[in-house]
Amino acid sequence: MTKFSMLDLVPVVEGGNVATALANAADLAVHAESLGFTRYWVAEHHGMRGIASAATSVVIGHIAAATKTIRVGSGGIMLPNHSPLVIAEQFGTLDALFPGRVDLGLGRAPGSDQHVAAAIRRTLDSDPNAFPRDVMELQSYFADDGQTGIVATPGAGADVRLYILGSSLYGAQVAGALGLPFAFASHFAPDLLDEALHIYRSHFRPSAALDAPYAMAAFNIIAAETDAEAEYLASSLQQSFVSLRTGNPRQMPPPVDGYRASLPPSHAAMLDNVLSASAIGATDTVKADLARFIERTKADEIIVACSIFDHEKRKRSLEISAGVLKTF
Repeated sequence: MTKFSMLDLVPVVEGGNVATALANAADLAVHAESLGFTRYWVAEHHGMRGIASAATSVVIGHIAAATKTIRVGSGGIMLPNHSPLVIAEQFGTLDALFPGRVDLGLGRAPGSDQHVAAAIRRTLDSDPNAFPRDVMELQSYFADDGQTGIVATPGAGADVRLYILGSSLYGAQVAGALGLPFAFASHFAPDLLDEALHIYRSHFRPSAALDAPYAMAAFNIIAAETDAEAEYLASSLQQSFVSLRTGNPRQMPPPVDGYRASLPPSHAAMLDNVLSASAIGATDTVKADLARFIERTKADEIIVACSIFDHEKRKRSLEISAGVLKTF
């Protein structure tokens, strides 16, 4: 059976605010837990008015406190922004508060533009080995093996599971070399999905963390009672992508009838590409699209991304998605 999980960008919708976005995230996590989702991840983004998960470890604690059994974590923490010791302390604290439930997905992108990255006060290292070195330093703090000469408190001995995230081939290489699970961001960067999964699986080295490859792939699902309603709801995500790709990121807008048909061909083609790892429709449509994606990727786990303006419609989309995913 294919496992299924949730990635939440904690969207701030037009007319809403951060407090409401965070309350909705906790409510959605409780709902996902009741539906059988394996884990609930939030991602580090900075300088974006439409995303409320910049303080990612704080948001994870908020979600974990609202839930009981579902795994919670990052999809991901952008490690170049941080000292590995600080992340060990933050996630060691989360593990102490919510033992056995904490995931730490790690990426190497800044989660922002270069202007915001500079404001984070962390020099972005151009050395291609910096990211794997930081991952191994982080592993050392959790293992408390003495290699760094520092005891992370909290952090030492914490039961935090590490995952490598990527939207390119580099993350696949790192995950394979370190013997860690790999999650590909195909929900917004699908072009290299097949090649990345091949590299990861073919270069995987068994480790203390994992004895065989474990591949996860992100997939957008906008589900509703009818295909037409789902297409309408998906226009919020489509508008957000067009705004982002044209340099005008915004809060999530309400849906618009006929939005895609109103776009110039260049924007429509961009959406077709960036959202190619997606299912938009009623149950049968979602099931058919998911079946093709699972057959194509042979993913061990599907990470569902579901960006919908209306919170209750988003919860309903998760219900439909869970019903379909349980059949695989």
